Amino acid sequence: MGMAKEHFVLVHGEGHGAWCWFKLRWLLEGSGYRVTCIDLAGGGVDPTDPNTVGSFKQYDKPLIDLISTLPEGEKVILVGHGAGGLSVIHAMHEFVDRISQAFFVAATMLPFGFQSDEDKNDGLPTLPENEIELTLGEAAGDPPTTVALRPEFQRERLSQQSPEEESVLASMLMRPWPATAISTASFEGDDERLNRVKRIFIKTERDHMLDPEQQDSMIKKWPPSEVLVIDTDHSPFLSAPEQLFNLIVKSL
Repeated sequence: MGMAKEHFVLVHGEGHGAWCWFKLRWLLEGSGYRVTCIDLAGGGVDPTDPNTVGSFKQYDKPLIDLISTLPEGEKVILVGHGAGGLSVIHAMHEFVDRISQAFFVAATMLPFGFQSDEDKNDGLPTLPENEIELTLGEAAGDPPTTVALRPEFQRERLSQQSPEEESVLASMLMRPWPATAISTASFEGDDERLNRVKRIFIKTERDHMLDPEQQDSMIKKWPPSEVLVIDTDHSPFLSAPEQLFNLIVKSL
């Protein structure tokens, strides 16, 4: 494939934003690729209050809007991290013919989103109550509108192998994520149609956010075209960007 023509769209996970991809973006652009990093609703510098994001459709609208405005015939390569995998799946359902490949970097990879408690056990982080801050809904009994990792636990959960100064920067940029919108993501469609898109899963062996066992379970239930392994924490775009870059470009 021609080095100058592929267009990567990088999709962040829960609590993150377009900012988290800065190293990978630099490496890709330096090799001649086009790169777009997006902020989902309530993420990064998007002005939406994440507490007002009530549905996955609303949360994912920036990605869907981006792909819907691509020039006729242009295809993109999607790279999702964490819950960004759900956004990638959503886009595959909506625009299967506009996506040439999909990479899941320690990302939720479920063909129809969350259809059962078993899906949630596979695709959502299990975080102890003492490590998170919840913003509760207005009425008694309402589910929390947002979840945030407490700052003192962020490095150990997300980026324990990354340079410490980058963990500090990440803690300054992270935002609460819309818990209900993400945990209720579900899609209708045909998995045979989805299988027209080449999927590559990049498993993170030292992940404290989405356990390797959870990743293995999703891989087993919906085998991708290729499984690659990287010996890092949940955030290889910070802890091992060159390795992540090499894995991606060698799979094109």
